[in-house]
Amino acid sequence: MSHISDTPGLVARVRRISGQLAAVERGLDDGADCTAVLQQVAAIRGAVNGLMEEILEAHLREHVAAPGLDAESRRKGSDEVIAAIRRYAK
Repeated sequence: MSHISDTPGLVARVRRISGQLAAVERGLDDGADCTAVLQQVAAIRGAVNGLMEEILEAHLREHVAAPGLDAESRRKGSDEVIAAIRRYAK
């Protein structure tokens, strides 16, 4: 994903999400309160959504909206985004 300018920021997001997932696993193993676990799962969902949005935006800017792209490149970039959104929405 060399086209994403903030790769370190994205990696940091992924690591935070990994930490949140580990906390959910610990909570389940330790018999934590269901409400606390559900709250953490909701936070993870929000974090993953934010990650998806940021990567989609970078892809759109680089492979669909960038000046100088030919029509075929724009079509290909658009098709990739549409496919990703469809997979994500399932």
